Amino acid sequence: MKVKTSSTVPAYILPVIVVSQFAGTSVWFAGNAILPALQSLYHFPEQMLGNITIAVQLGFITGTLLFALLTIADRFSPVKVFMLSALLAAAFNLLLLFTEGHVSSILTLRFFTGFFLAGVYPVGMKIAADWFAANLGKALGFLVGALVAGKAVPHLLKGLGDTSMWKEVIIYTSCMAAAGGLLVGLWIKNGPHRTQGKKLSFHNLSSLFQQKDFKAAAWGYFGHMWELYTFWAFVPIMIGWYNLQHHTELNISLWSFIIIGAGALSCILGGYLSRSMGSAKIAFISLSGSGICCLFAPLFFVVSPPLFLTALLCWGCLVIADSPQFSALVSQTAESSRKGTALTLVTSIGFAITIISIEIMSYVVTANASMMPWLQDHKEISLLLLAPGPLFGLLSMRSLLKKYMP
Repeated sequence: MKVKTSSTVPAYILPVIVVSQFAGTSVWFAGNAILPALQSLYHFPEQMLGNITIAVQLGFITGTLLFALLTIADRFSPVKVFMLSALLAAAFNLLLLFTEGHVSSILTLRFFTGFFLAGVYPVGMKIAADWFAANLGKALGFLVGALVAGKAVPHLLKGLGDTSMWKEVIIYTSCMAAAGGLLVGLWIKNGPHRTQGKKLSFHNLSSLFQQKDFKAAAWGYFGHMWELYTFWAFVPIMIGWYNLQHHTELNISLWSFIIIGAGALSCILGGYLSRSMGSAKIAFISLSGSGICCLFAPLFFVVSPPLFLTALLCWGCLVIADSPQFSALVSQTAESSRKGTALTLVTSIGFAITIISIEIMSYVVTANASMMPWLQDHKEISLLLLAPGPLFGLLSMRSLLKKYMP
């Protein structure tokens, strides 16, 4: 039987996967978006932002690690895994309506929401890789762009309303996630390039990193992840810092949506450019740009509001544009029968790194004044802690530049 090429893929496949990824991941930052309303109602401590973000990340890490250990995405139908995972993530997100301010319940539900998102994000990339053997960078550009937009949606819903609308944010995002899962389950079949995965073997996981090119792609991705989610988590806080310093009233939720959501466009643009420039070069350029933003971030807070927002918009575009290209490189450098497991495992480790980064940043920002008195009036200096990630990633992936360019 002749295997289909990317040119014979039905036109609806990529749009359906993209829309479903967008809808499925809308529950990711729902907790962050409604946190100000919950803090107003229940007087949560300042560090609740870090806790609620880490709960989702920890759940996602646990889920992706378990999925990788059990080789779920390679041994079972990724379409069915995606649908079931999206429905369960939506259900746990919806249960936030009934927590009545209990911190342990909120964090537990965010954990399980993140856990089942492990069957949405990396499995969505696996489905795309099964359909698009050629131009995978372009396909994943659209897919990760949808992920970015989905994560930004809760900020938009909140920004267009007020704190009293937090329940609507939860309801809308839960419905979107459930609809995304059903859309894939009802419209998409397993791709023609899918290879049946190997049986469960822990050696299969460790042997992945014995391949030089795979290791370079994975480590580049890890450096990228040190910066990405901490930046996203702290975008609302950065705008709040600027408002306090300059006595401005920038709409925190609306601008958070715009800054985070702008990354969707850069992912798509990077996907198109990868066809002529190669995924490695696009990833290298994007990671270099976001690293420069890390170094100059403290200076963003001394400029006028338009320049400040422009700088954050540029950062928001650069910080994510490399993500789909790193995923494409991971997929290209892994064995065909282990692509799903490789994507899931690398994603799991990458998100574990985000917890460390977010925890360090949260600790420094909320440190007692007696410990770091110089930081209390200049918290933006803490953003320099993001710079080592891009630097490590750039050094790790240099060997891929020539080999994975057209």
